[in-house]
Amino acid sequence: MLVDSPPEPCAETAPAPPTRRAIRVLGLFVSVALLVLVALVSIAIGAKSLPLGDVWHGLFHDSGTYADIVVGDRISRTVLGLLAGAALGLSGAVLQALTRNPLADPGLLGINAGASAAVVTAITYFGVTSLSGYVWFAFAGAAVVGALVWFLGGSRGATPVRLALAGTAISAALYGYLQAVMIMDDAALSKMRFWTVGSLASATGSTITQVAPFLAVGTVVSLLLARPLNAVAMGDDTARALGANLNRTRALAMLSATVLCGAATAACGPIVFVGLMVPHVVRSFTGPDLRWILPYATILSPVLLLGADVLGRLIARPAELQVGIVTAILGGPVFIFLVRRRRTAQL
Repeated sequence: MLVDSPPEPCAETAPAPPTRRAIRVLGLFVSVALLVLVALVSIAIGAKSLPLGDVWHGLFHDSGTYADIVVGDRISRTVLGLLAGAALGLSGAVLQALTRNPLADPGLLGINAGASAAVVTAITYFGVTSLSGYVWFAFAGAAVVGALVWFLGGSRGATPVRLALAGTAISAALYGYLQAVMIMDDAALSKMRFWTVGSLASATGSTITQVAPFLAVGTVVSLLLARPLNAVAMGDDTARALGANLNRTRALAMLSATVLCGAATAACGPIVFVGLMVPHVVRSFTGPDLRWILPYATILSPVLLLGADVLGRLIARPAELQVGIVTAILGGPVFIFLVRRRRTAQL
């Protein structure tokens, strides 16, 4: 008696493996969940310990108690961390695509230094002490340095090496100027000593209100540049063949990066390595497509910034370590690792 063998499953009935696009979309949802979790931790944990019940009460009530005031301050700090982190990560991703250099970020190209030097000048020589006053100086400084780096780097013929060298040279000169001014002016030193290392501690509702419109515009422009920047990343000839307007794309990319970095620096001070680390890590699992790199960087960069801020509050209790110091400590070894891995890959 012959027994028919069971039929082979056909291709149509076999379960299809998850597509790369579906995995990326799922990753975005996971990233958003992680961001929400870190934001809640940032509100719940601070340099001063509060019972979770008081934190919960402070989230939904404003009775004027000490705990409610502390929670209100943490909420402002967390919101500013979300905005500044997204701005720094997004501007870093845009600059890396624009320069075709995965090790570029606003700090390495001198934009942070330009904003910092302008703010120091405003405080020391013009008597400006409020965010509403010196935010414009920060934008002006970031814009001037961005244009100068682009010009010294060769303008339309700019190469990653030239841009990095120009940014490094300008940053060194500006940070030297910044230190000289603060040493000679005790009042400036007193006002700037925390701002220059980067901190979220001075976050207020007014700060957030003033920088939010600039961050929103910079974010929208950057995300809309994903497709043109994809073409630019392939080289000028390929970009032209694909119909990309190189001059317009480069100008808008520099403008959006300057607005994002200038606003974040005006609100928090210069915070380094966030715009370098997160886009570089994101690229390792999304690939080179900026339509995915930019959204991921926007979501995950605040995770790093808020996580570093919480860490700074925990390790120095009852005081705190500024977030700019924590990101620099974390970012230095990571940057060395990235450079060494890149060098090994080229050998």
